[in-house]
Amino acid sequence: MTYLSLNKKVILFGFIFTFFSSFGQSFFIGLFNPSIRNELNITHGQFGTIYAVATILSSLVLIWFGKKIDEFNLFNYSFLVVILLFFSTIFFSFVNSVYFLFFGIFFLRFSGQGLMNHTSTTAISRYFDKSRGKSLSIAWFGLSTAEFISPVLVIFFLTLYSWQYVWKGIALLILIILPITIFFTIKEIKFDSREVDLNIIKKKSNTIKIKNWTRSEVIFDYKFYIITLTMLAMPWIATGVFVYQSFIAESKLWSSYTIPQSFMIYSIMSILSLFISGFLVDKFTSRKVIPWINLPLFLAMVILIFFNHPFSSFVFLGLIGISNGLANVLGSSTWAEIYGVEHIGSIKAMTTAFMVFSTAFGTFLFGILIDNHFSIENIASIASIYIVISTILLLFFKKSLEPIILLK
Repeated sequence: MTYLSLNKKVILFGFIFTFFSSFGQSFFIGLFNPSIRNELNITHGQFGTIYAVATILSSLVLIWFGKKIDEFNLFNYSFLVVILLFFSTIFFSFVNSVYFLFFGIFFLRFSGQGLMNHTSTTAISRYFDKSRGKSLSIAWFGLSTAEFISPVLVIFFLTLYSWQYVWKGIALLILIILPITIFFTIKEIKFDSREVDLNIIKKKSNTIKIKNWTRSEVIFDYKFYIITLTMLAMPWIATGVFVYQSFIAESKLWSSYTIPQSFMIYSIMSILSLFISGFLVDKFTSRKVIPWINLPLFLAMVILIFFNHPFSSFVFLGLIGISNGLANVLGSSTWAEIYGVEHIGSIKAMTTAFMVFSTAFGTFLFGILIDNHFSIENIASIASIYIVISTILLLFFKKSLEPIILLK
């Protein structure tokens, strides 16, 4: 099989896995929020607390389980992840108490948002080198596609069936599509046959390699935490916005349809940003681009602070979409550039866990601030300060982000 056809299959695998990760994402689970709260007779605050605690627990388990991708064959590991996602969706369809809801959210967040994304981005980060940025952008297009079409489809099916039957349908979809995807895309993948730069092959005597850090080494590297502070801005701020969108609409005196309609702009800008960021990474490297990923997010917070017209909803969510596309690509490629790919599974498991944890933090922080009568403008100001501080720190240490070069 040619490298070209193999490359396409790996990218297709990444695209489909990130698409199906949507079943564990906040935007998707949130679509069932009213139905679940009505059936279980719980408040917004109670749902938010259950969601946050279950998400934190899933992030802790992910640190351990995610690193196993470095120890298992990718084919076998992917099948195990699919089995977990199938079990999670079936389990969620039988939720009938707050206890079942807690475990249901835990399983969805762990297998969906956590492992499906982790498996996809780790495989692509490890397999691709020269075109890692573009390949990751195409893979993340899967999630953007889900964000674009899923809300409309879910709302449609909820008018026909109970929310439990919708989740059973999702489980059936997983059972049919994902095993076939794994079998026909990555069965022949071996990472010693990964994409390579032919110019380097021709100059074997002068081959340049970078140090492959272990996770234990990364934990004690200050650069890791400086970068992580910047990368976590998008997940915690965006999750807070998504979960409490009704509060934002009420505060701004917008109709209940304003923000849902604006999500189409969010998805479009995310998609455009994905492909632009892939080009930027391959041309300039992730290390040079990453300090600027939260600039659109900062501008979105400025819009939220100073503007109240309903049209500003489209602008502010569009800007968040741009940062989302940048963060998705750079959140995978940066670690591979700086720390190498040999232990990228273990490292990505840790960074993915941090990301999942930050979404729980965002949900919790927004809820606490709202309950203590902070306005959305106050909350956006706090988010803006975080963005500014983390960006300044990263710019200050930018020169130290180079990988350690090993010469043969």
